[in-house]
Parts: sequence; C-alpha cells; structure tokens
Amino acid sequence: MRKAIAALCAGTMIAAPATTVAQDTPAAAIDLVNPLMGTDSSYELSYGNTYPAIALPFGMNAWTPVTGKMGDGWGYTYSAHRINGIKQTHQPSPWMNDYAAFALLPMTGALKVKEADRASWFSHKAEVSTAYGYKVYLADYDVTAEVAPTERAAQFRFTFPKTDQAHVLLDGYSGGSMVSIDMKRRRITGYVRNNHGGVPANFRNWFVAEFDHDFTVTRTFDGAGAVSPGNRAEGDHVGAVVSFATRAGEQVAVRVASSFISAEQAQRNLDREIGRDTFATTQAKAKAAWSRELDRIQVDDPDIDNRRTFYSALWRMLQFPRQFHEVDARGQQVHYSPYDGQVHAGPLYTDNGFWDTWRAVFPFFALMYPERDGEIMQGLVNTYRESGWLPEWASPGHRSVMIGSNSANLIADAYLNGVRGFDVNTLYEAMVKNATTSQGRPRDAKGKVLTAVGREGVELYNQLGYVPYDVGINESAARTLEYATADFSLSRLAAALGKNDDAGKYAAQAQNYRKLFDPQSGWMRGRNRDGSWSTPFNPYKWGDAFTEGNSVHYSWSVMQDVAGLIDLMGGREKFVARLDSVFSTPPIFDDSYYGQVIHEIREMQIVDMGQYAHGNQPIQHMIYLYDWAGAPWKAQFHARAVMRKLYSSAPDGYPGDEDNGQTSAWYVFSALGFYPVTPTVGQYAIGSPLFRRVRVTMPGGKLLTIEAQNSSRDNVYIQSATLNGATHDRPWLSRAALQAGGTLRFVMGPTPNKAWGAKAEAAPFSMSEGNGLIERR
Repeated sequence: MRKAIAALCAGTMIAAPATTVAQDTPAAAIDLVNPLMGTDSSYELSYGNTYPAIALPFGMNAWTPVTGKMGDGWGYTYSAHRINGIKQTHQPSPWMNDYAAFALLPMTGALKVKEADRASWFSHKAEVSTAYGYKVYLADYDVTAEVAPTERAAQFRFTFPKTDQAHVLLDGYSGGSMVSIDMKRRRITGYVRNNHGGVPANFRNWFVAEFDHDFTVTRTFDGAGAVSPGNRAEGDHVGAVVSFATRAGEQVAVRVASSFISAEQAQRNLDREIGRDTFATTQAKAKAAWSRELDRIQVDDPDIDNRRTFYSALWRMLQFPRQFHEVDARGQQVHYSPYDGQVHAGPLYTDNGFWDTWRAVFPFFALMYPERDGEIMQGLVNTYRESGWLPEWASPGHRSVMIGSNSANLIADAYLNGVRGFDVNTLYEAMVKNATTSQGRPRDAKGKVLTAVGREGVELYNQLGYVPYDVGINESAARTLEYATADFSLSRLAAALGKNDDAGKYAAQAQNYRKLFDPQSGWMRGRNRDGSWSTPFNPYKWGDAFTEGNSVHYSWSVMQDVAGLIDLMGGREKFVARLDSVFSTPPIFDDSYYGQVIHEIREMQIVDMGQYAHGNQPIQHMIYLYDWAGAPWKAQFHARAVMRKLYSSAPDGYPGDEDNGQTSAWYVFSALGFYPVTPTVGQYAIGSPLFRRVRVTMPGGKLLTIEAQNSSRDNVYIQSATLNGATHDRPWLSRAALQAGGTLRFVMGPTPNKAWGAKAEAAPFSMSEGNGLIERR
C-alpha cells in the first residue's frame, strides 16, 4: 500500500509503476523526488514530520501549503483535507515551530479571511508536488494555485474562473504584522514578526508582493476577521486582500520576495532573483538548480522504489541549513544577525540542530560540498563574533533545545577533512570556551539562561570527568558521553593546529566515557557527585539520565573509541552479543520520566526491531559498530533491513523525526554502502551497498563509480570487494580514496562471507588503539 500511495501522492510520479521493474529509460533523478515523503505525521507519531518544501538548495526561504492552524508546528499533514494558504516558512521542525511566516491564498466569491472559513477542500489527486514547485486545485474556489521558488523569492500563478470576485489574500499572521497596498504599483508590502524565540527585539521579515493585474478593490483585515476598506493596517495580526475581475482561465501572477534586513533589500532580492522572468522561467531555473545537485549522484538500478526513496532523501538533506544572508547593492554577502540585531558583512546559516546533523549531514557536506561547508563554518565564525557563543540549535538565533557540544564535532570534522575558507582559529577559540566555562551564556526574552548553548555542567564535568546525576542537571549521562566525543574532536583539531598541550588534555577527557560504564550491568549509567551510581537503574528507562532514549541506546555513543568500548564490554564476542541483544530484546520501556509515551518511544515499539530506535539519532550509528568487532556481515544485514523496512518515498516513509536531513543522510550514506561513525578521522564504515551501480561526481570533478554486483533484496552480503582493481578487505573506506575517484566494486550474495573484513587489524580507527591504551581481544 505504501508504494501505491507514493505513486499517487506526487504529481510527477502518478504514471510511474509501483512495482519493482527495470525500465529501458531510467527516470531522471529530479522526477523521482517525492516532497510528500514524511508528511503523514502527527504529534503522537512521526513518519518524518516534514512538509512539501518549495525551495532551492540551502535557500533562505521555503514555501509550503498549509492545512493546520496558525502557529501549529504541523502546518501540513498528509491526512488533512483543506488548505488555508501557501505560506513562506522557515520551520526546521514542528518541535521548533516557525518564524517570519506569512501566507497567500487565491479565492473567489464572498470574501472569507479567517483560516477555518477560507480553507478550501483539495485532493492529493489534484496536487502536484515536485522538487522544484507545487500545484494544487482549490476546489471551493475553482482556482489552481502554483508556486516556483528562488532562494529568497518565489513566483505564484493563480488560474481563476470567470468571476467578478477574484481575490488574493495575504495573511501576516499573529505576533506583529503590517501590510500596505499600493494600487498604482500593484504591490503589497509590509513585514511580519512572528517567531518562537531566538530573535532580538527589532526582528522583522520585510516582504514585497508584486502583481501583474490592476486591483479593482483593496481591503485589509485583522485577527478577529474584521474586514476594512483601505490600503494599510498594522497590529498584532493583520492582512491584505486585493481583488480582480477575471475571465475563465485567466492567470494572475504574483512575484514575492522577503528580507530580514529591510524593505529595500526585499525589493532588491525580488529584482535580482526574478526580475522579468516568467513563471515558467523561474520554475525551469529551480528545476535546473535541483538537477545540478541531484545529478551529482547518478543511480543505475532496476528498483525504482529504492531510487525514489534515495533521491527524496537526498533532496530533503540539501535544504538545511538555510542561508540567512542576502546580497546587497554592491553584490556582497550581508546578513541581519538574529544574535545582536545588527546588519553585518559575510555569510550566516541557520535552522539546524547540531545534536542531529553532526552525525551524517555535515560529514556528507565535508565529503561532497567542501566549499559550501567552508561557508557554513565561516557563518559559525560570525555567530560567535556576534553572540559570544557557538550555536547548537539555531532557529534563527540561539534556542535552548537538546544537549551536547556538538558544534565541536562538525567544525573539527570539516577542518580535518580538508575543508577550508573559514577562520579556524576563531572557531577553535569558541570550542575551547564551550569546554571550559558555562558563565555568560545568552538568555532568552524572559532572562532565562539558554542551557543548550555551551556545555551545561561543564565545571563539574571538568572536575569529576562526568556530569553528576544528583545536582539538578537533567540528562547527565547523555551530556557526559557527548562532551567526551566533543573533547575528542577538540583534541584532534588542537593537534592539527599545533596546540599539543591542548591536544593531550582533551584526548584524556575524551576517555571520560569510561567513568559511566557500569561493569555489573554492562551499560552506561548515571553517576552521583560522590561517585556512587544513581539508583534505581533500569536500562529501559527513557529520559532521566539520557536524552530521548535509554541506556540501551546511549551506551554505544563512544564513536571516538569503539575499541575501548569493546574492551569494557568484555571483548569482541561479548560486544557482538550485546549488539545482537538490542534487536532481540522486546521493545519494553519505562516512560515514567516523561509521564507519557512520547512519540520516540512509540516509534521504537511498533516496528518490531526490538530496542533498536532508528527513529531517533543517538543509535543510528550502532549498526556499523559490528565492523569494529569482527562481524561486518551483521552490519550488512541490519543496514539493509533498516533501509528496506523503515524507509520508503511514501508519506509515511521515515521511521521518526527527519531532523534537518539527518535521518535522510543515514539513508543516503547507507544506500551508497558506507557511513561516517567517528568524527574527524575521514573514515566510513562499510555496510551493504543498495544499488547495482552509482556514479558520484566528487568535488573537483573526479568520478567515483560504486558497483554492487548481484545486489538485490536477498543478496545483501558482501562476498568480496576491490578498489580500483586492488583487493579491499577492510570494512571501511577513507575520504581520500573516495574523493580520488575510481571504481569501488562489491560482489554481493545471499549468505554472509564471515571472513571478509573480520580481522582485528582491519577494523576502523579507535583512539585507544592509536594511543596504545588497550589491546584488542
């Protein structure tokens, strides 16, 4: 049923077969993207928590049809039946919600301005959602609405019936808005201020909407639904309506752009990005922009469903982080700072949670987009200069969400993997500040410290080697494990910059994970300030000492030293048995910390994979740890099982939150056959390549061909591998080898080759082995 729905729900895919068949002429990558993947979600259960974004890669703005209520994070849900607007959105996640949003809606007949009143019935059968645009028939008004995006602007095209009462409504939403109608210039201008935090007092999103038709009537309205004649309104919630008389089939075009800097900059963005382009031209440019990115990875495989899922996930991953900078009159990058409220030179990116994306999204950027990654890193330099701190969750400014010090991982990973074009010394200074003090962190509008910025409990961590359980700091064990991984990244960057004393100090702190390992239970565990274990202990208790997971999930968060973890767990055989137990243990859970079954728990429970909770990020790397323990064939089995069972291009196609591309990045990497586990070292643990052949255009134009001979639903096990004709018997690949191009060839089969990649000396990097701290068993 999922695959049939996937074919129906995306307009470009309606005619595509839902079965797995070979095609004489493979569909283009752009036409395999389904933006509705992951939209069948709710507060109770997530299958992605996505919306059909109408955007360009890393674009400042996106647009989306709206089926939900104003201010509701679930703005578009696949099960809904009515659309009340198409809004400019910057929402990275429903849990973060939106900011700077405003909506347009074409209407006919008697004017209705309240969301519930104006919402029109629609059908997915009359909805076309593509990677480069959106089209929907609004049945109550007999109007077809279309949108095509640029980075900071968009073109709308509304096809009306014959009527004397054709309208286009612009809703500024509540939270502060202003609209001004200029009949002579056929424009609506104004600003919106709605947000959910992370903005200074002068925050505004200025917009301009230019029409190609004269207005016959102009009106404004307020949040109570009161409509007034006139051309200007300002208040908590205002909007504008312009009206026309139209012939049957007459099209009204609207060009819209916005700016966080000024009204003049909004006009500049419109003129620069759309100018005199027609709707068709804007759409063609959007299609070309997405095709350039998607075509860098060309998949040749008879399974069209897998190809759809792959390109839909890749499309999603390339939307975040968003550019927050604009281009001024001199052609220079400038940005309004959501940190100090001033306009500064240079790039800035936002809408990203590093707790999620350091794991695979940023390693993908370092591998495939080093120039873009360098610009993102320079944006972090600007964030630090403007706020005094690195962001951990920015939307658009600092938000107090999630835990850790994961900015260190993606910064060090970028630099150690050859990314340049940013001030690494300033970022190193920022990383050290995170690791040494919690004083002076930014505060929210109510004066409350943003505990997600910097390291909560860092002084105690530096004193004891862990964040204590009993000092009022929640999720203490998870924080400790994440700080230790960040310390590893910090030590590696320090060494690369010649700061040898720091390198030694932070390498030692990277071993702090050992302080939480309980040899009696065999799991990581919260520890009190006096050194005693927190009690009672239940490894299946979610939250408490851990973050959106339990000890069974977080005990594997030792990416920097898997060999050290193997040693703690009693050697390779016992380690493999413990990994196996995650899948074989029933999905029992203790939700008492939350007082309810949170959606992450339910998503683990219902997929029949034991305790494996792929729908949340902390455990997503776990499958690949078999490569360190002499059982790569088990990584191959489980990686393929997760791809097959938990992902599809359908509206329920993700296994949980699709957070800023991370869950997509897991699929993209895993389908290629490898996955980044340890930050900074430039190694990728090998799983089970999904496709018969993939051609990857690396930075600089080098071509990497990945072949998986005989790959199929049953042939998931690697029998042998070669790289450029030479035998490859290690269960990992290096960044240098991948970026150099050539041919990576796997021979796949239905039964495991348990000898391939199993030798102890073939395992990927672990810091303990490099330092001579342990001997592998």
